[in-house]
Amino acid sequence: MTAQSRIPLVTDRLSGSFQPLWQPERVLLGSCAALLLFGVVMIGSAGVDVSQNMFGVPYHFVLRHSIYLMMGLFFAAIVTVIPVSVWQKASPLLLLFAFLLLSIVLVPGIGQEIKGSRRWIDIGPIGFQPSELGKVAMILYVGAYLVRRRDEVISSWSGFLKPVFVLSLMLALLLLEPDFGSVVVVMGTILGMLFLGGVKPGQFFLAMVAACGAVGIMAFSQSYRVIRLMAFLDPWAPENVYGSGYQLTQSLIAFGRGEWFGVGLGNSMQKLFYLPEAHNDFIVAIIAEELGLFGVLGLLAVYALMIHRIFKIGRLAELKNNLFGGFICYGIGILFSLQAFINIGVNTGLLPTKGLTLPFISAGGTSLIVSMGLIAIVNRVYGETLSLASAKGGK
Repeated sequence: MTAQSRIPLVTDRLSGSFQPLWQPERVLLGSCAALLLFGVVMIGSAGVDVSQNMFGVPYHFVLRHSIYLMMGLFFAAIVTVIPVSVWQKASPLLLLFAFLLLSIVLVPGIGQEIKGSRRWIDIGPIGFQPSELGKVAMILYVGAYLVRRRDEVISSWSGFLKPVFVLSLMLALLLLEPDFGSVVVVMGTILGMLFLGGVKPGQFFLAMVAACGAVGIMAFSQSYRVIRLMAFLDPWAPENVYGSGYQLTQSLIAFGRGEWFGVGLGNSMQKLFYLPEAHNDFIVAIIAEELGLFGVLGLLAVYALMIHRIFKIGRLAELKNNLFGGFICYGIGILFSLQAFINIGVNTGLLPTKGLTLPFISAGGTSLIVSMGLIAIVNRVYGETLSLASAKGGK
């Protein structure tokens, strides 16, 4: 039996031909694989000294990340064989489950508090972040809603306000953790989906103004956020350079040391206990130091290629009347774009310091597994869209 024959098939009854139920989108999967492999290399480089100091072995972080990577591949393989229609039908239940977990994580003794935030639920040796499931659930729910109520979304305020109300409930739960970074990412992703789904420009503009106002209020509602903002504006000030601006100044030093081509893979100085979270939130700074400006530009190019393919698949699905597939691809593309933009913006001093992982690159568990699952969904949308188009062509 050949490899091709093992792929599930769908029959075009009129023509008698067989088409693969899914087909790999090589550019999408290739760019994702490149990011995953690069992430393993850079985590191994950035975390070796911290790992030795904390655990007595140099490769604890990269081994843990590799285990999560294997789990992500297994999860993606499962997602690949699930029809997209199943996600559409299950989206309300998945959203309710996400709300349940986001509520449970706030309960002392269940949600694990780390650095002042309750964002994790321990499942044996694995830490699970309900916010990652919440992002996916909102994308699937809004994608299904846009298909179900598209005329209402396009023509009336009620069609626009209903998903915004659901979004507000999720944002409230995220703020209670608190997880300000996820709030911004989820809000931007869902508003972007609604705009691409046909919301009137005036409604979208008012929503954006309200969202920006809400973000501003949230940013100044807590003293530690105000301190971070002040440190962001002048990180080199004496009161900030060894305080709230410490991570940013050390990140900028890493960028300065890297210059054009970097100091060489493994030769970073900032990872030697100068830059906190060097293998996680600030891994881009280590990439810049070791591989230079061209290394960072190469990373951005791969991200741009992957995200371009996601949007292209979404547009193809929309044109072939696979509306749910198209809308969720748009949401996934916006989600990855925002997360990458915010993480790199924080590393370069473009945005205030905020803990948010870089998809496929930063050390992490839930984020990595969920991100790989999302790529599998996009690839499934691509295969189903091609099969749909081929079946219609045969008729």
